[in-house]
Amino acid sequence: MPDIKIFVADDVSESGLGPLREAGFALEKRTGLKGEELAEVLRGADGLVVRSETRVTAELLESAARLRVIGRAGVGVDNIDVAAATQRGVVVMNAPDGNTMTTAEHTLALLLALARRVPEGQASLKAGRWERKRFVGVELRGKTLGIVGLGRIGRVVASRALGFEMKVVAFDPFVAPERLRDEGIEMATLDEVCARADFVTVHAPLTPETRGIIGARELSRMKSGVRVINCARGGLIDERALHDAIREGRVAGAALDVFEEEPPPADHPLLSLSEVVVTPHLGASTREAQEGVAVIVAEQMRDFFLTGAVRGAVNVPAVGAQELKALGPYLGLAERLGRFQAQLLDEPVSSVELEYAGEVAAFDSAPVTRSFLAGLLRNMSARVNVVNALLIAEERGIGVTVAHKHAAAGAEAREPLRTRVATTSGEHTVAGALFGRQGDGRVTEIDGFRIEAVPAGNMLLTRSSDVPGVIGRVGTILGDHGVNISRFHLGRRERGGEAMAVIETDAPPDDSTLEELRAFDPVLSARRISLED
Repeated sequence: MPDIKIFVADDVSESGLGPLREAGFALEKRTGLKGEELAEVLRGADGLVVRSETRVTAELLESAARLRVIGRAGVGVDNIDVAAATQRGVVVMNAPDGNTMTTAEHTLALLLALARRVPEGQASLKAGRWERKRFVGVELRGKTLGIVGLGRIGRVVASRALGFEMKVVAFDPFVAPERLRDEGIEMATLDEVCARADFVTVHAPLTPETRGIIGARELSRMKSGVRVINCARGGLIDERALHDAIREGRVAGAALDVFEEEPPPADHPLLSLSEVVVTPHLGASTREAQEGVAVIVAEQMRDFFLTGAVRGAVNVPAVGAQELKALGPYLGLAERLGRFQAQLLDEPVSSVELEYAGEVAAFDSAPVTRSFLAGLLRNMSARVNVVNALLIAEERGIGVTVAHKHAAAGAEAREPLRTRVATTSGEHTVAGALFGRQGDGRVTEIDGFRIEAVPAGNMLLTRSSDVPGVIGRVGTILGDHGVNISRFHLGRRERGGEAMAVIETDAPPDDSTLEELRAFDPVLSARRISLED
């Protein structure tokens, strides 16, 4: 098929591109192009293959009128404007599992280098010194490894650590503890992992919610002499807080393959510390992994052009154009209800129920269900999207049931979308509906409280006794902490019972604000909700 032209913009394995060449596509590979030069090449391209070097921006996509698919030979799509690609109908594919083993192995390599002070010993010996007594390390056997994020990479790291006779304790709010009892992995809260671990390694996706998941607070809760490893994403660990903790002697050392800014500046404070082992983002840099991810994305792109099959996509719901037009507003509402539900939970999800009524019940609701699950599970794995959300839920042992409630002819459903998420200790229900000609989505009920709120931006969710003075005092506390209220929504079941408030704020309330709110006797709970885009 010589009419299909694919441009390879980064240094992708030549053998990995074999499936595209064998299909008869016209392949052109030139690396290092930027700006107008790259834009000019893409004007005639149907497909684009990249790694992490080339940035695919909205402006670049604007000039690539023929482009139909972007293949990322790797996991992350941080360098691709996925929203802009989706808007232009460009499929974005990646190879989410291709780097699992190599990244896990690199984590173990840094763990051992850190424990046995290998880089320091090598530098000393190459400088002509023989300092055996200076570089005394620690054994892994009998030590506790804390894992933050127990997806595919985290589980491989756990299995290898158990082979070193380490104890493994992990935090992942999307994994039910009973699923791992036979694997020798103990599930715990993040605070417990920090308090118990001798080594802490992070394997979570980088999202607004996970950014800085290991910050000053978490580092202060770790035992003295802990060592920290990050081979996942820069930004998961607060680098300034880590530097301070090492300088103060609370953290014995760190091993970092990733940084918030890559490459890090030459005067980065962590680079000056002998206790810090660093590598230049080598987690996926093995011959096997580079060829593997290239083959995966090449096969996916080949099948897309030959048969229209979509695999490994991060941005395409399987829905026709006509259905998409009708379901579009519900897809957005469902995703936000999922994100809202996720922030109500403190325990792993065991089951999800969705009930559709009215207009949405007349269509195939599967895309809406996937959108809800993608929102609910987005923080547990970098590979969750509307295409694979059902599969991820199945992998995590989350039961998903769907019901359709058809309204009488001419009647409108008050809540076309009702969601129920159950954990080991209880459940939460959140319902939503569309309003106005534009189909603006709103939350209409939370745990039985009738509330109408726009699921967007920063919110504070409180439950309190329905007594005089609560609203005023809550407003005063927020004002004292510099938190401006944009909207206030109140609901209650009966007079004098319990009330719920959804307070939209210009900025998220910090921990001290929440602590003061919770200390106010009538307030039963106060929870931050962030639905920032």
